[in-house]
Amino acid sequence: MTVTIRPAEQRDVHAVAELIEEIERFYGSTEIQPFEERRAQVEEALFGAPPLASALLVEDEAGGIVGLAAYSFLWPAAGSTHSLFLKELYVSDTLRRQGIGARLMDELRALAAARPGCGRVEWMTDRDNPTARAFYKSLGFAEFDGKIVYRIETTGTA
Repeated sequence: MTVTIRPAEQRDVHAVAELIEEIERFYGSTEIQPFEERRAQVEEALFGAPPLASALLVEDEAGGIVGLAAYSFLWPAAGSTHSLFLKELYVSDTLRRQGIGARLMDELRALAAARPGCGRVEWMTDRDNPTARAFYKSLGFAEFDGKIVYRIETTGTA
């Protein structure tokens, strides 16, 4: 199947919100946020003032959105450069193992290289996700042992 990889546009908000439900289910979520809340969050994140993130979308031949790479630029990275941080890479099950994830990674690397001062692309995956780890290894990317990730939830706290 032929697909197109392109930046998200305002007209894609509904389809991206639908895809996020698929992503949530892929990760095992059973409590899915109501669609209208998800749609509003996608719109704010990608098209708010200022946008919080960007996304490359995978569009199939019928115009359906079947994958995405959500990313943001972060500063500072080493020295005075900044980095492209990949938050989510996802391709629908029916299109996996067809090179689309590798194409998304190539596009992200090209975006980073084209942006003045962007020194690297960074991302994370869970240690207990052998499929993702094998995918990145197949592309020649080595795991980085130098950092430990910390996280604190800010919702529902007083």
